[in-house]
Amino acid sequence: MPVEAIRRDGDSIILLDQTRLPGEVAHKTVTDYRDIITAIKRLEVRGAPAIGIAAAYGLALGTAALSDYSIAGIERLAAEIEAARPTAVNLSWSVRRVMARVHLEKPKDIEAALTILWDEAAKIHNEDRQMCRQIGEHGAKLIHQDDTILTHCNTGALATGGIGTALGVIYVAHEQGKNVKVFADETRPLLQGARLTAWELKEAGIEVTLIADSVAAMLMRQGRVQHVIVGADRIAANGDTANKIGTYSVALHAKAHGIPFYVAAPSSTFDMNIKNGDEIAIEERAADEITEGFGNRTAPNGINVYAPAFDVTPNELVTAFITDTGVRPGGRKE
Repeated sequence: MPVEAIRRDGDSIILLDQTRLPGEVAHKTVTDYRDIITAIKRLEVRGAPAIGIAAAYGLALGTAALSDYSIAGIERLAAEIEAARPTAVNLSWSVRRVMARVHLEKPKDIEAALTILWDEAAKIHNEDRQMCRQIGEHGAKLIHQDDTILTHCNTGALATGGIGTALGVIYVAHEQGKNVKVFADETRPLLQGARLTAWELKEAGIEVTLIADSVAAMLMRQGRVQHVIVGADRIAANGDTANKIGTYSVALHAKAHGIPFYVAAPSSTFDMNIKNGDEIAIEERAADEITEGFGNRTAPNGINVYAPAFDVTPNELVTAFITDTGVRPGGRKE
C-alpha cells in the first residue's frame, strides 16, 4: 500500500495529518474522541471511507473515557461524532453500524462494550481495505495499455483504509503493467489534487501531471484523456453523486467530449435512503478557505463568498459506477 492514512496502536489512533502534506509527512497520535472530531472537521483525516473509519475508532476512544457507563452514553457520543461533517454518508453509516451491534449485544459493562467497539471498528477498517482492492481490480478491466486518466480531488490511500477508490483503479492498472498516466486536477480551493493526489501518485512511481482545474476541458478536446475516474462522498438511490466541488463540471466536459466518466466507490457510499441528489446535504466551508487560502489573502476584505465543499453530478452524466461488487451501468447514454 503506498501510504497509510489511519491506523490503531493499542488504545490510540495514529493519523497522517493531511493538512501538512506535501511539505511534511507528520503523524498525530489521538487518544481523545474530541480530537477525532476536530481532525475530521479540519481535514487532517479526510475522504469518505477514511472519516468513517476514524469515526468508528473515535467511538471506542470516547466510550473508554466515560465516567458513567451506559449504552445511552455511547449513543450521545455517536450523535456528536456523526455530526462532524454532513455530506459523506460513510461517517454516519459506520457510526450507525457500530451502534447497531451495541444495541444487539447490549454489553453490561464498559469492558464488554469496548471489546465490541474496537472489534467492529477494526472490521470496518479491514473491510474497506478489501473493498478498495476489489474496486481496483474491477476498474482496471476498463483500462487499456498506455491509457491516460483524469481524476479530481484525492481518492487514494490517503482517503480510505486501503489503496483507494478511483486511485485504487489506477494502482491496480499500474501493477498490471499497463503504463497508465494521470492528469490530476489541482482541486480548488484546498488543492487536494495538488497537495495529496500528485504527492501520493509520485510517491508510488506513477506518472502524474498536475493541472489547474480549468485545463481539463482543453485536454479532453485535444484527445489526451481516455477516461475520467472520480470518487464519491454519497450516492443517492437514483445514482446522483455528491463529490468534491468541481466534479460536476468535469462530468459535463467528459460528456461533451465523449469520454467515459466513472465513479469509483464502495458499497457503503450508496445511500438508498436518499432518492436523488436534491436530498443530499451539501457542506459549506469557511469563507477564508477561498479569500485567504493557506494564509495568503487573494480577495478584498468583506467580500461575499459562497464556498460549497461538494457538488452533485446527475446520474445521466455517469457512464458507470465501479464498486467492490462489480461495475454497474450509470445513466449516461452515448
